[in-house]
Amino acid sequence: MSKRILVISELFLPTKGGTAVWFDEVYRRIGGKEIHIVTADVPGAADHDAGHPNAVHRIKLSRHWWLRPESLAMYAKFLAKSLFLATRHRFDRVDAGRVLPEGLIGWIVARLIRRPLVVYAHGEEITTWRQPAKFRVMCFVYRHADRIIANSEFTRQELVKLGVTSDKISLIYPGVDTDRFRPGLDTSGLGEQIGLKPGERLILSVGRLSRRKGFDQVIRSLPTLVRNGLDVKYAIIGIGEDQKYLAELAKECGVQERVFLLGHVPSEDLPRWYNLAEVFAMPNREINGDTEGFGMVFLEAAACGKPAIAGDAGGTGSAVLHEVTGFRTDGSSVQAISSILGRIFLDAELSTKLGRNAHLRARSEFCWENISLRTAALN
Repeated sequence: MSKRILVISELFLPTKGGTAVWFDEVYRRIGGKEIHIVTADVPGAADHDAGHPNAVHRIKLSRHWWLRPESLAMYAKFLAKSLFLATRHRFDRVDAGRVLPEGLIGWIVARLIRRPLVVYAHGEEITTWRQPAKFRVMCFVYRHADRIIANSEFTRQELVKLGVTSDKISLIYPGVDTDRFRPGLDTSGLGEQIGLKPGERLILSVGRLSRRKGFDQVIRSLPTLVRNGLDVKYAIIGIGEDQKYLAELAKECGVQERVFLLGHVPSEDLPRWYNLAEVFAMPNREINGDTEGFGMVFLEAAACGKPAIAGDAGGTGSAVLHEVTGFRTDGSSVQAISSILGRIFLDAELSTKLGRNAHLRARSEFCWENISLRTAALN
């Protein structure tokens, strides 16, 4: 019999982002309508939920400047809806998508119905949330949860530093849809969108346009690659606060004709873009404590058989195995990034080996079916 789980998570499809994908993919595989998900009401939610196997409950969330904290109304709505469901269903456990606000609300509900609480830890919240009150509440929730899912070894270590006992931490990586993301997909029509000519090499990045992702460092590495005789173009898929900055940086570096900020692309085209590219790059770095907790996009690239370049900050070592499925390097060093890109482009045998290893690892370790089984088995 499937477990009856109350899932509290602001992030859930069709909201963009890897975490939203993670939760949707896992819980639809764990069970059916006995899984109740409390999440935010966002554009496109009604169409998404219509055929969803789980029972999805949407609430409108907004912050109010006159409240302290401004998110107090969000907390109250999450709590009210979760308690309402808890009084009408005999849940086996409560799962919280993040430590705050979901984890605190989950702790209240779980204690009232005397069921275990599972909280997801993503890494960056631990290294960036340093406001005294918020930090204290975060530590309280993590220490009082019955089980914590850490998305990488880096996150697990950060939890231990907070005083969480290691026996309460389960290391469960995010996954990837290996049927959707796979090698050999038809890429016709994509290259024409960026004027990609035969013989030109393509670097791809996917993710939010924020400084720590390292997309600016890839742009800075392009002049060196061109001087070394490589005819290379760079496509970036995603939106974010750095869009104008990246466009201006490309002009400053004299490579604006080689850099393409594609924004959002149709979901059916994303795996095709991975297939078109020769290498995937997200050389992340830590900025003011903000770091990459894992990086699900590395798995998407791997499932498509592409080598990846990651930064050596945060938890990317769980997603990219250095010199096995790609490279981890100093994301603050343009020289290091350009050197590794050049090495991959110039050594076809190495590139093929890394891509093959990445593909095999994605299919064996990161398919959603295996991730879902491990999540369902938690007590």
